[in-house]
Amino acid sequence: MADKLFDKILIANRGEIACRVIRTARRMGIRTVAVYSDADSGAQHVEMADEAVHLGPPPAAQSYLLGERIIEACRTTGAQAVHPGYGFLSEREWFAKALDAAGIAFIGPPASAIAAMGDKIESKKLAVLAGVSVVPGFVGEISDTDHAVRIANDIGYPVMMKASAGGGGKGMRLAFSEADVREGFDATRREGLASFGDDRVFIEKFIEQPRHIEIQLLGDKHGNIVYLNERDCSIQRRHQKVVEEAPSPFVTPDMRKAMGEQAVELARKVGYFSAGTVEFIAGADRGFYFLEMNTRLQVEHPVTECVTGLDLVEQMIRVAAGERLAFSQADVRLDGHAIETRFYAEDPYRGFLPSIGRLSHYREPPVGKGVRVDSGVIEGSEISMFYDPMIAKLITHAPTRLEAADLQIGALDRYYVRGISHNADFLSALMQHPRFRAGESVTTAFIAEEYPDGFTGAPVEDAHLPSLLALAAVVGQSAADRAANVDGRLNGDADAGADWVVELDGVQHPVTLSFAGAGSFGGAGLCVSVDGVRLSVDTGGAVPAFGVVEAIVDGRPLAVQVDRKGSGFTLTHHGRQHRMRLMTPRAADLQRHMLPKVAPDLSRFLLCPMPGLVVSIAVGEGERVEAGQILATVEAMKMENILRAEKSGTVAKLHASAGDSLAVDAVILEFD
Repeated sequence: MADKLFDKILIANRGEIACRVIRTARRMGIRTVAVYSDADSGAQHVEMADEAVHLGPPPAAQSYLLGERIIEACRTTGAQAVHPGYGFLSEREWFAKALDAAGIAFIGPPASAIAAMGDKIESKKLAVLAGVSVVPGFVGEISDTDHAVRIANDIGYPVMMKASAGGGGKGMRLAFSEADVREGFDATRREGLASFGDDRVFIEKFIEQPRHIEIQLLGDKHGNIVYLNERDCSIQRRHQKVVEEAPSPFVTPDMRKAMGEQAVELARKVGYFSAGTVEFIAGADRGFYFLEMNTRLQVEHPVTECVTGLDLVEQMIRVAAGERLAFSQADVRLDGHAIETRFYAEDPYRGFLPSIGRLSHYREPPVGKGVRVDSGVIEGSEISMFYDPMIAKLITHAPTRLEAADLQIGALDRYYVRGISHNADFLSALMQHPRFRAGESVTTAFIAEEYPDGFTGAPVEDAHLPSLLALAAVVGQSAADRAANVDGRLNGDADAGADWVVELDGVQHPVTLSFAGAGSFGGAGLCVSVDGVRLSVDTGGAVPAFGVVEAIVDGRPLAVQVDRKGSGFTLTHHGRQHRMRLMTPRAADLQRHMLPKVAPDLSRFLLCPMPGLVVSIAVGEGERVEAGQILATVEAMKMENILRAEKSGTVAKLHASAGDSLAVDAVILEFD
C-alpha cells in the first residue's frame, strides 16, 4: 500500500466527469480544484470543488487544452495530482510528461503508453505484435485522395476512413464506393485536424453486422493487470455511442475470457497501469478484432462499476499514489446487468440536431433502487455550443437486462428537462424496442436500420392508452379548476362530475370524472370513465400545473410529463409526446368542424438546422442545383454537417457566407 494518498487533486476537465471525480475524491477525504473557462464560470463542477481556477475564453484551445496554465494552477493551489477525465488533455502524451517534469502526479497511464496507443496506426502494429486479432486495413500514411481511393479499392468496400488521432465518433466516414471516398476523405482529414490537431487518416475494412465490444482494464504500477469484463456499446448514431451495457447479451463466457486475455497482453506490451479500455469489433460469427485502446477513463465506465462493485475513479487515484490492486482476476464480480443511456442536448425529432440554451427546468429522476444519474448541470445551467452536447448519463442496474431496461423507461418518464431539446424520448423508445429487448441482433447499424426516416416518437401502446387518457382528464380538470378560481372569469366553477371530451392527438374520447373518496396513494381518489371504461385515479394530492405528474391508475403507477401549450397540453410518456385538450361536449362538437391550420411553405429556403458556424457555401447565386447536391457545410459542437438540396432548383440569393455564426432556422440561401 502507498504511504499516503494525495491531499489535493486538480480535475482538468468540466461537466459531468469533473463532478463525478469530485464526488469520489470528497468521499476519500481528498480536496479538489476545478478549472473553468468563461463559459463555465457558474458551472456545477466549479461550485462543487473546494477551489476553482479560471483558464480563459470558452474555446477549448484557449482554456481546457492549455496544459501549462493547468500546471500553473496546480502550483498555485498546491494540487499534488491531476485527473484528466476524458477528452481534452486525457490522452496527450506531452501533458503527462509535463506533469511529471513538474513533480505532479498524473492520474492515468504512463506517457509512453498514451503515445503507443494514441496513434491508431501505431497501436494496430503493436496489437499485431501482442497477438491481438486485428481488422484488415492499410496502416501506413495516406498522401492524398487518389491514394485513398487506391487503398480502398484494394481492401474492398465497404471501408471506414478514420482520423488517426480520432475518438468519440469524430473524424470517421463510411465509404461504400470510390465516390464516397472522394467526397469524404478531405472532410475526414479536416475533422481530424480541427478536433485533434492531426490530419492523418487510415483506412480499414468495415465489418458488416458488427457489434462494438470493449474490455475494461485496470492495472497498477507493480505489474498487476486485470480485465473487468466487457461492455456492449453497439447502439450508436453517427459512430457516437448512445447506449452502453454490461455485460453484453452477445458475448459468451469463452469469448469474454479470450477478449479479456488479449486486452491484458496488449496492456503488458506497453507497460500499462491505471484504467484503460481496449475496444473490439465483433462480427456475427463472434470473431472479434482490435479497434483501438483508450488510455483513459471511458464515458461508459459506470456500467462496469455497477456489475463489479468497484469505483474506477477511486482505483485510478490509488494506483497513481502507488498502491497495489487489492484484488486479482479471480475476484472480479459480474453482478446483474447495467445499462447507461447518454442524455444529449439534441433534437431527435429534427434529425438529432444539436441544441443549446439555458436549462429553464432541470429535475432528475429519483436515484437509488437501481437508478443512478451522473450529471454536471443544475437548473439554470447553460448548454454551450463550445462543448460536447452530453448533459448527463442515466445508469440503471438490476438483476436482469430487461429489468434494467424497464428502470430506464421509468426514470426517463421522470427526467424533466426544459429550455433545450433533448433525446429522452428517443432513449425511452430504444429501451422499449423489441429488437433491443431481444438483445441478440443489436448491431452498430441498429439506429440506422430501425429509424431510416428519422424519429417521430415511440409507438403508442394500446394497453396504456386508457390510463393515459384517464390521467389526461384529471390534468385538464385540475387546470379548469384553477382557471375557475381566477377572479373575473366568466366561465364560473368547473363541475368535477361533468361530462368532458379529451382530445388526444386529434382523436376525441368522452370522459366523466367523479369523486371516489380517499385514495390509497395519499390523496383524493377519482373515478374516471374513459370511452365507457371505469378507472380509478389517485394523484396523491394536487396536480401540478406542469412538470411530472405521478398517479396510481387502477393500481399501477403512472408518470407523465405535463406542459401547457396554447389552449391545451403536451403530455410526454414512454418516449412519445401527445397533444391533449379538455373540452366540453359542445366545444368538442364544434371542433370537429374547424378547418386545420396550414403550415407556411418554406421549401424555397435552405434553413440552418442548428446553431452553428458556416464552414463553406458550395453554390453561387444563379447556379442550377440538383437533388442531393451539397449546398453548405455547418459546424456545430465540433461536428461538420453537410446540407444538401432536397430537390432541383436555381439559387436565387445567398443570405450567409463562410465564417458566419447562425441561429437555428436562419436562412442560408433561397431558391427561385
